Amino acid sequence: METSRRNFLSAAAGAAGLSVAGVTPAFAKIEPEPWGIKLGIATYTFRSFDRAKCIESLKAVQSPWVGVKDGVHFPFPGTPESLKQARAEFDAAGLKVVSVGNLPFPKDDPDDIRQRFEFVKNLGLSQTVCIPTRASIKTVEKFAKEYKIRLAIHNHGPEQKDFPSPQSVLEVVKDMDPLVGLCIDVGHTARTGVDVVESIALAGNRLFEMHVKDLRFFKDSPSGEKAISSQCDCGEGIMPFAAIFKQLKKMNFQGCVNLEYEINGKDPLPGTLRSFSYMRGVLAGLAAA
Repeated sequence: METSRRNFLSAAAGAAGLSVAGVTPAFAKIEPEPWGIKLGIATYTFRSFDRAKCIESLKAVQSPWVGVKDGVHFPFPGTPESLKQARAEFDAAGLKVVSVGNLPFPKDDPDDIRQRFEFVKNLGLSQTVCIPTRASIKTVEKFAKEYKIRLAIHNHGPEQKDFPSPQSVLEVVKDMDPLVGLCIDVGHTARTGVDVVESIALAGNRLFEMHVKDLRFFKDSPSGEKAISSQCDCGEGIMPFAAIFKQLKKMNFQGCVNLEYEINGKDPLPGTLRSFSYMRGVLAGLAAA
């Protein structure tokens, strides 16, 4: 049974891989929302490229959903005109920009915080993936309510003292305005030692966006090899993608599941395509089950 399952997923992934490479066999079809999941990409993946090259790479992936990196593909702070133009280039390519980030809110300074909300507003967006501090979060919440912009707080693993895990975010935001929620990064989550699928379930309707990646191991090895350095193409590691997708389906998650491919920065497209092929294959298998 397990061998058959692997063969099926491999075939489905292979079909998706051929399609994203520009070869579309008769039996292959790229779904914008496979199994009802908005499978997208964080443009941090293409951080080494300018906006034009980034958009070219995004079109090769054949997924419309994107979270755009501030200060790289959207100028920060930028003028209203420059931000409108930058956004228009993504729109013209048929890409659906769902958020900008990870936007930091490092200071509990209303002027600094307002500048960042103006940045999101001038992009015509209603959501930002962000990194506040525990000192700034209350003031940031006030601005979220004023601007009616959702905050998807990104957990950043054991190196980040304020918000390492989804649980650490939920602890702070549980009684805040519904505009304040999470962007769960599954790689950083796994490295904190908590269960990824359980963390997604705990987030519930506070989960606004997801960043996904794969790791070969979740804990630093006794020899000193760091788990954060074990990122690999999706499907080559131990991230439980099928269980993650099942939990999101169970929750009727309406946000985007964005690949954040952080390795091979100078040439990320091949690994990005392989990762999408694998995830599309898993979703095809789940849809057919």
